[in-house]
Amino acid sequence: MSLSRLRAPPRRGRYQRALTVLRILAVAVSLFLLLPYLITPLYWLIDPVSTLMLSRWLTGQRVERTVVPLERMGPHLPVMVMVAEDGRFCGHRGIDFQEIKEALDDADLGGEIRGASTITQQTVKNLFLWHGRSYVRKVLEVPLAMWFDLILSKRRIMEIYLNIAEWGPDGVFGAQAAARRAFDKPAATLSRREAALLAASLPNPLARDPRRPGSGLNRLARLYQSRAARAGGAKCVRARRR
Repeated sequence: MSLSRLRAPPRRGRYQRALTVLRILAVAVSLFLLLPYLITPLYWLIDPVSTLMLSRWLTGQRVERTVVPLERMGPHLPVMVMVAEDGRFCGHRGIDFQEIKEALDDADLGGEIRGASTITQQTVKNLFLWHGRSYVRKVLEVPLAMWFDLILSKRRIMEIYLNIAEWGPDGVFGAQAAARRAFDKPAATLSRREAALLAASLPNPLARDPRRPGSGLNRLARLYQSRAARAGGAKCVRARRR
């Protein structure tokens, strides 16, 4: 028997072991990618937490959040957040392709590249993905947002978003904790101006403080109040009357 034939079985064994490891990894990755799609229907019944909240809990950091239904956030905050973050929220199906086109057109004309994420995209990012600029995250985010919009109602998506959004330093999450921290009152009693200030602070809640708004934050709040007054298509997020 030749020496090459004696060495063949160990080589085939290593190949089989490597193939088994690759198959296990492929199954694990597939389950990881499918998990958000499988658990999304459960969010009709349970109130989820964000990956950032989980990270803070696991590292022993403070998390302040009180879950409240949309009806107990008052009539102003959901509308202000919609006009500030995603003006066509009630009309698109998770992805605002018109906003994406406008952002790309602005970039082609030499303007500053701006984000075009919808509230639904921000919600799935907060629940399932990670923060920071990443093309991989965007590729995962788009179909997830469309699935989220298909399974859940607009009101429920807004409700989840307003209960998981980071809204201040030191672990402040959700509208109720944000209203307590900023104005020492529940979200249900926020005035139009207070709701607009909270909405204006959302893109950078660690730097923008609605308790002590500067001229820029005040200007944005006035803009959002004006837009909200004209937002006739905001019925999908308005609180129901009891």
